[in-house]
Amino acid sequence: MSENQQIIANEYYHDGVVRFLVVCSMLWAVLGMGAGVYVAAELIWPEIDFGQFWLSFGRLRPLHTNAIIFGFGVSALMATAFYSVQRTCHVPLPTLRLAWVTAMLWQICVLSGGLSLLAGMNSGKEYAELEWPFDIAIAIVWISFGVVFFSTIACRRIKPIYISNWFYGGLIIVIAMLHVVNSLVMPATLLKSYPVYAGAQDAIVQWWYGHNAVGFLLTGGFLGMLYYFLPKLADRPIWSYKLSVVAFWSFTYAYIWAGPHHLHYNSIPDWVQNLGMVMSLILLAPSWATMINGIMTVSSASEKLRTDPALKFIVLSLAFYGLATFEGPMMAIKSVNAVSHFTDWTIGHVHSGALGWNALIVFGTFYYLVPRLVDAKLYSVRLANIHFWLALAGTMLYVLSMWGAGVSQGLLWLSLDEFGEPSFSFKDIMASMPPYYMLRLLGGFTFFLGTLLMIFNLVMTMKGRPTVRVRPPKITATGEAQ
Repeated sequence: MSENQQIIANEYYHDGVVRFLVVCSMLWAVLGMGAGVYVAAELIWPEIDFGQFWLSFGRLRPLHTNAIIFGFGVSALMATAFYSVQRTCHVPLPTLRLAWVTAMLWQICVLSGGLSLLAGMNSGKEYAELEWPFDIAIAIVWISFGVVFFSTIACRRIKPIYISNWFYGGLIIVIAMLHVVNSLVMPATLLKSYPVYAGAQDAIVQWWYGHNAVGFLLTGGFLGMLYYFLPKLADRPIWSYKLSVVAFWSFTYAYIWAGPHHLHYNSIPDWVQNLGMVMSLILLAPSWATMINGIMTVSSASEKLRTDPALKFIVLSLAFYGLATFEGPMMAIKSVNAVSHFTDWTIGHVHSGALGWNALIVFGTFYYLVPRLVDAKLYSVRLANIHFWLALAGTMLYVLSMWGAGVSQGLLWLSLDEFGEPSFSFKDIMASMPPYYMLRLLGGFTFFLGTLLMIFNLVMTMKGRPTVRVRPPKITATGEAQ
């Protein structure tokens, strides 16, 4: 046996860092969703902040979004990226130490950034609230994430690059670019800065970043998750690999230009607004191509769909993905946006994606991943099925209540009397919202309760069990795995 063959024979996938990131993601889910339920309650009973500034809506809301997106979401993305890239490349992570450093420093960045938000340090930019020292730290950690991921692909033992790695790779590259450009600021103090852009230009750059943070982080990255774990769970190859590649390039081209649809009827040029609207409508094609690809992949696995809770979650997430990616382009149409903008309809749309798409696919992935990381059966399939129905009920209650609230708000605000003045005051309209907000609170709490059940289930599955060591498959002279 040659030296190279001996090295290969002694190799194991590095799944310890994957397990660490899964646990961190679950912890952030508790914190982020718990904060979300609390601020939903504050919109009904403002007095429950007890006069404490750090419990106010203005402090807790950005903490909620950052904990969910960057704590829960990105930790899950890192975990699944590290897990899947090793198996699609048939090689362990070549930079294991850097992977651990990346995973741990990311948690420190999110935690310290969250504490800074509670302390009132806020740049005022959606999904980019952290001040400049945190922005620099995030950029460094994100680049190290890219180094780990792309070095693994560079060391792969098979020639093709699987489609999930295209989406993960696109996520890493585009988010790095967006973050750096949007974070260009002039520091004023150690923890305060001002953007180098001004006025309408600042708004354009912010929503170029903001919507593509949704597009490439909360959509593109999670599509990488879908393309790896759905075929695994269904025990079927992806229905059309060519369609997935076409969808990737169409998605990448169109999404980058969609941000201006957040700025309709604003002080930016009309052609920029119209470009955002048109590109948003074009996104229907690659989005629904992906949904159809996923549905066709799982269509012949109906028996497994009935019995496997992990597959149930991912298929349900695919349905909500189709809903959210239809609703978003429709809301980008100017005439529809005139009703939806600045209303709770937007909140409903965001959560149909965040709860129905992002969270559900993470849940399904974790139900698949955790038992395999420790080589054990899921602690309770019954609890997982209960979680499924709680998640579905919670998502529907949340989304439907916000749709109702948003449409009501939009139509009432557009209602004019015979003098051309608003028929209803802002105060009167908001006074009619508590019933909708009660339903939203109930939906959020139901979803949160299901998440707690999942965490208990997975913790019991992992309890006392070490991470198993899995060898990469042997590669034949023809480049195929044995």
